[in-house]
Amino acid sequence: MWRLAICLVVNIVLLCCWRALADTEYVLYKDPKQSPSARAKDLLGRMTLEEKIGQMTQIDRTIATPEVMKTFTIGSVLSGGGSTPLPQATAQDWMNMVDGFQKSALTNRLGIPMIYGIDAVHGHNNVYNATIFPHNVGLGATRDPDLVKRIGAATALEVRATGIPYTFAPCIAVCRDPRWGRCYESYSEDHTIVQEMTDIIYGLQGEPPVSHKGIPYVGGKDKVAACAKHFVADGGTTGGTNENNTLTDMHGLLSIHMPAYSDSIIKGVSTVMVSYSSWNGVKMHANRDLVTGFLKNTLKFKGFVISDWQGIDRITTPPGANYSYSVLAGIQAGIDMVMVPYEFNEFIDDLTHLVKNNEIPMERIDDAVARILLVKFTMGLFENPFGDPSLANELGSEPHRDLAREAVRKSLVLLKNGKPGEAPVLPLPKRASKVLVAGEYADNLGYQCGGWTINWQGFTDNKSTRGTTILSAIKSAVDPSTELVYQGNPTGDFVKSNNFDYAIVVVGEPPYAETAGDSQNLTLADPGPTVINNVCGAVQCVVIIISGRPLVIEPYMNTIHALVAAWLPGTEGQGVADVLFGDHEFTGTLARNWFKTVDQLPMNKGDPHYDPLFDLNFGLKTVSLVTRSVSAAASGGSCILMITVSLLMSLYKLAL
Repeated sequence: MWRLAICLVVNIVLLCCWRALADTEYVLYKDPKQSPSARAKDLLGRMTLEEKIGQMTQIDRTIATPEVMKTFTIGSVLSGGGSTPLPQATAQDWMNMVDGFQKSALTNRLGIPMIYGIDAVHGHNNVYNATIFPHNVGLGATRDPDLVKRIGAATALEVRATGIPYTFAPCIAVCRDPRWGRCYESYSEDHTIVQEMTDIIYGLQGEPPVSHKGIPYVGGKDKVAACAKHFVADGGTTGGTNENNTLTDMHGLLSIHMPAYSDSIIKGVSTVMVSYSSWNGVKMHANRDLVTGFLKNTLKFKGFVISDWQGIDRITTPPGANYSYSVLAGIQAGIDMVMVPYEFNEFIDDLTHLVKNNEIPMERIDDAVARILLVKFTMGLFENPFGDPSLANELGSEPHRDLAREAVRKSLVLLKNGKPGEAPVLPLPKRASKVLVAGEYADNLGYQCGGWTINWQGFTDNKSTRGTTILSAIKSAVDPSTELVYQGNPTGDFVKSNNFDYAIVVVGEPPYAETAGDSQNLTLADPGPTVINNVCGAVQCVVIIISGRPLVIEPYMNTIHALVAAWLPGTEGQGVADVLFGDHEFTGTLARNWFKTVDQLPMNKGDPHYDPLFDLNFGLKTVSLVTRSVSAAASGGSCILMITVSLLMSLYKLAL
């Protein structure tokens, strides 16, 4: 009897050991020592069709319940513009939200993490207290690829501080018409400048080793996956109309709009987003020749292609008119991940039906999912799926704000500095009896930041996030003895009767994003023209334009004494004062020409009718007061030396 009991115990122990061994069976995709491509291939072979389609689905945070994340093996979640966990949410609030979605995702059968994405397009711009850098139109004027690389690195840290590993940036559109509402998202009308600025990818993702050239790369927990957008030619639409049709031949497409994508792929960009726009009448979201044929096959892009927000819906007119067809056309074109973002059930059902009925081959699904998994493994999401609380202090940190201030200084373009025959107006003296600051744009943080800041369409106050307005910057820059007067819209009589030494006028256009910014007149917002005429007609003035593009300014040029294009500088207005008062030099140059009248548009360098008010690459320079002081001291020292030598030589001759 006791022998039987011993045998039973032994069998139970052996069974337990067998189960333990089974539980610890080696699984290749879970082995971080294996290559990302090998891990992706192994995991793909273990997945059902339903799990694969779930990975191809990106949904908005507002519908990402734990049940949805687990049941459908959702591959990605995003925040739309202005979509936040709480008003004025902290870094920890964001991280708690993202980690919550991740915990739900990891309960799926195979433990596949989701990837959270957000539009951090000029800093972590959706997030309260983040550093807001100048928009791309200003960064293009710096001509400084190293600067944008450092901005990318700072942005990556702030994005990771909120637990997010993926940003839909950079926009590498080549804006050929400033009437386009997204022109400020473009670095330049010149593709060579845009190509240089793709160095921001190195900042966002890290710089890959030489052996990794052309392969998606994310270099650690302080970096994020980047997204080159919007493929392709979104900046060339007819009339500058957003989401419109770009009419150009293959040569025009390849020579102007495509080069920055080639550069981005070489630099290891992880994802590419498709444009809403069309090329010669074919919607980009349905353009298999360009998305699969050129991007994937010719340029050898290995990351994943993502749609824009409800991008496949807009393949038809009106959007969503034939959703099943749109799913078929978009996936067959080569889109790997679809930004649904709400009606995910319909997308999943339609795609599943199309595959099961052999209208979309399984090879296309496997290609899409393999690319998504490759990026996730490359990012280290399987080993580090959650946020790092130790990065919380990176959000809005002083080093990042100092960097943004530097970017503002370098982005400013001096277009006029004194009337003919008169002394230069800039730099301005800090010590003066009485100075006027005029224009509503001088004291409005939202106007400085533009669209895609806190909210999709931006904001128009000084409370929505932390920063320094231009007025505050001027107050801190001038001498304490200087009387500073601010009026948003002063009358001419007020200006004439107050004996101001000089005036600073800040005017521009209000915040906007995408189609809301399309404009056929490109005029200064009222009462901007009135302020210019009232102030500059009575006292020497410097006019600063806050805008996402060139605006109509020629009618006021004879009145204006000095003119500065400040673009959309972001939260660090002190950078404007740094250059106005001569602590730093004006060095920026136009990355797009400044037209005379809107009737000339579209007009780009090299066009037969090219006749701008200010040429592409135009920008006056100044010498900072510091440099001037050093030069003066050096000049004085040289003079004393020369006099001393002359006296010694004279004495020597007398002695002879």
